[in-house]
Amino acid sequence: MFKNIRYDIKNIMENDPAARNWLEVVLLYPSMHILIYYRFAHLCYKHKLFFIARAISQTGRFFTGIEIHPGAKIGKGLFIDHGMGVVIGETAEVGDNVVLYHGVTLGGTGKHTGKRHPTIGNNVIIGTSAKVLGPVTVGDGAKIGANAVVLKDVPSMATAVGVPARIIPKLPKTIIEIKDFRGRKKNIYNEYVI
Repeated sequence: MFKNIRYDIKNIMENDPAARNWLEVVLLYPSMHILIYYRFAHLCYKHKLFFIARAISQTGRFFTGIEIHPGAKIGKGLFIDHGMGVVIGETAEVGDNVVLYHGVTLGGTGKHTGKRHPTIGNNVIIGTSAKVLGPVTVGDGAKIGANAVVLKDVPSMATAVGVPARIIPKLPKTIIEIKDFRGRKKNIYNEYVI
């Protein structure tokens, strides 16, 4: 558990340019606080101490504004930036080095039993107020845009935006010819993913 906490601190330092030192991360970052609460709650949950697990979880929610069900499976290096309003459901699975922004919900639709929350791969970024609902899978390295509502699987390395979310295709590299202010022709390589 303590090895994971050290890794979490290191990951926050790498992902947040505002993080000045490890002490600031440990004392002032709600992402760090809720992960500590979660790790203790999850340990109790695995030992079938459900009431204690939920009590720890709800205490963490009270202090941080982030709700992670103790039954969720969270990998190492989760960074919840700003955090307020984030909800992670009971059967959700979150991989390593995932970044969630405030207001993200990894929830259910109310129509499923058993596995009813999403599975998030490694190195995924989920934008502000995005909702990933139901037993969907978000592949490794995917990006979910702000305010998107994901109801279907998102493949690895894809970008999903909109309500309901749709996959944005990557454009091939192209050469665009333009003229500068003196009328000379220049070639610009378009490498943007739209």
